[in-house]
Amino acid sequence: MAPQRFREQFEQIQRSMPDVPLAMGPDDAGEFLYEKGVVLARDGEEARVVEDTVRQHFTTFAGLAPDHVRRTSPETNRSGITRIRVADPGQGDGSGDPAVAGALRALSATEGRAGRRLVSRNHVVSIAVNACPGDEPVPVPVGERPNPAAAEAAHDPDSAVGVLVIDTGLMHDHRSYPLLAHTRGDAQVEECDGEGVLKQYCGHGTFIAGLVAAVAPNTDITVRGTLNDAGAVLESEFGEKLFEAVDQDGWPDVISLSAGTSNGRTDGLLGVDAFMRELREQHTLLVAAAGNNGSATPFWPAAYASLPGYENAVLSVGALRADGEFGACFSNHGAWVSAYAPGERLVSALTGFDTPVPYVYQHSTYDACRYGFSYACTCRYPRHTGVLSEEDGSAKPDQVMFEGLAQWSGTSFATPVAVGMVAAHMTAQAQTDPRKARRQLLEANTEFAEVRGAHVPALLPPTWRPVGASLPSVRA
Repeated sequence: MAPQRFREQFEQIQRSMPDVPLAMGPDDAGEFLYEKGVVLARDGEEARVVEDTVRQHFTTFAGLAPDHVRRTSPETNRSGITRIRVADPGQGDGSGDPAVAGALRALSATEGRAGRRLVSRNHVVSIAVNACPGDEPVPVPVGERPNPAAAEAAHDPDSAVGVLVIDTGLMHDHRSYPLLAHTRGDAQVEECDGEGVLKQYCGHGTFIAGLVAAVAPNTDITVRGTLNDAGAVLESEFGEKLFEAVDQDGWPDVISLSAGTSNGRTDGLLGVDAFMRELREQHTLLVAAAGNNGSATPFWPAAYASLPGYENAVLSVGALRADGEFGACFSNHGAWVSAYAPGERLVSALTGFDTPVPYVYQHSTYDACRYGFSYACTCRYPRHTGVLSEEDGSAKPDQVMFEGLAQWSGTSFATPVAVGMVAAHMTAQAQTDPRKARRQLLEANTEFAEVRGAHVPALLPPTWRPVGASLPSVRA
């Protein structure tokens, strides 16, 4: 059976959120996921306008009872967002939601008069390797060094750059990896299932932290498990969770965020609007993954880098393929992506340092690149068979053992490489302003790559090495 990566992940995420009926959008195109029967509005007067307009529209044109439309969350959250129920979320399947689409249409004229967006779907925000993953982790031989390798720089607590990784939590044995000895934060929830098999995406945050520490050893890294639950959270909750992450220790120098969603729009994500406005007033630089849909559609929050007022506050990062000369097949792209960094077949810390840990693949590889590329990309190599792709039992899924380091691909991992480049620049130049460091780094950059015909900035760490075309199967 040919793999259908997005649909496989739709079912996986739905299982992780059993009480939240989900749909694909727009319509059945499989570009993003969202909560059925619910729309979002800003608290206060705008929520009232949305509620009244939708109620009138549905009563007049759709024959729904007025009490179908009602607010389902209090107007007290810091992100300033209210959930408004517009229909029974249990109706229909996951191929779009006509009631939500109708609510969006009902507000279109009102939004035009107001001069700004009033309503939104409640999108699912996921780690950028989740709803359309670059690939799954692959074991590397014991003794292989990380890639990028550790830079020759000392960790100095007095001058270290503060980095906050918002992702999945830290694996229990992360301190066994020397580069993460001083990393702190939240523990990964439920690393393995009842049979001792590593769960999908566990180790994602640890892998990211390892990449930051390799490129920029003089960093104080904190990992928050904001996305521990299969890497997915509703937009209505995401802004609040971002606030909680920064509130624990204060605003850091740099935030590494390998999560987001597209929404079919070019004006941002309603659920994170309050957080992004507060970020703009801080000194913090947000470095965010561009996403793995192989698309030019803006992916949020990364695409804020292209919006007026956020140019210096956000660095959006796409992924280069293993040779560093071209874009990875899966990487999102477009004028809203600030720069690209290596994001294919990187090697960093995962788990199994103390005791080897088994993992069963969830997705099968493709016979041909799903984005139409001809190079030996991660769509096809290393070859493996996955549980979600072979639910009819036609083939046995592959199992591997992790013993510390792993190889992994995605814009999720290009992002911490770019974080490390910014932090290393801050240390080398005694720069205390991460936003100035962002600008200086890009202005001084002399490396470029080709992405979909465009000549783009390539952030290549000195210790990163291109990976050759030797691509063995993971099967024993």
